[in-house]
Amino acid sequence: MSLRVLAPGLFSTVQDLGREGRAALGIARSGALDRGALRLANRLVGNREDAAAIEVAVGGFRAAAERDLWVAVTGAGGDLHLGGRAVDSHAAVHWPAGEELSLAPFVAGVRAYVAVRGGIDVPVVAGSRSTDTLAGLGGAPLRAGDGLEVGREGLGEVPTVDAVPWLTHAESPIEVRLAPGPRAEWFAASALSLLFDGAWTVGSAADRVGLRLDGPTLERVRDGELPSEGMVPGALQVPPSGRPTILLADGPVTGGYPVIAVVADASLDALGQARPGDRLRFSHARPSE
Repeated sequence: MSLRVLAPGLFSTVQDLGREGRAALGIARSGALDRGALRLANRLVGNREDAAAIEVAVGGFRAAAERDLWVAVTGAGGDLHLGGRAVDSHAAVHWPAGEELSLAPFVAGVRAYVAVRGGIDVPVVAGSRSTDTLAGLGGAPLRAGDGLEVGREGLGEVPTVDAVPWLTHAESPIEVRLAPGPRAEWFAASALSLLFDGAWTVGSAADRVGLRLDGPTLERVRDGELPSEGMVPGALQVPPSGRPTILLADGPVTGGYPVIAVVADASLDALGQARPGDRLRFSHARPSE
């Protein structure tokens, strides 16, 4: 093995950029929730942008190198130590064999990405190395004692940069752009107004499958439920309670609750870093989004 997990923290998985184009087979996209942070981590160590890395939620992750490696940690912010000394995130760092890498609990954002030069080499399932937490595709969430091998994901030179400025996400409220949903006619005009003018916060039910929101009740003008229809990451479903849920990368590919709006793809990374209690502000997506 190239590295050994000593402590997985609250929840850590292997993720790449996911399984695009397989929804018709009943397979969700999955992959990193903050794709920009994953891409940056890979670039910093000379990997292809889609190489697999470790997605760490909330922090508390510890691992030891079993051979000399290069590593970069991006995304959520918190103290980062290597061999007991503080090192910078958002930079490529030499990780000598035998030394321990540790990520303290995050003070900003939810998810960090630990990329090693060569990419995490776990089996490819349906075109991706990602763990799908809802469907159970890919490897299981990481546990203490797990060994991980490093591959050769299109290695280039390690860029000669000291560090890259990075903002985990915009200060609260996080602006989220919405495109019209396919079932907007199921809702009263007041619901559409509340969606864009109301005060929304991320609820305690927040994971890789989706974010449940706290805020106004969105009134329907139609009763009942739909036959199951296709869903995408960013679909804003509204159950009979009127409290919406935003589906994320591991969300189901079908559902029966009406979708009032869909999050623009450019806003999804910010939602991957949203914490329970963070405020959201919805705005209309531009045509290009």
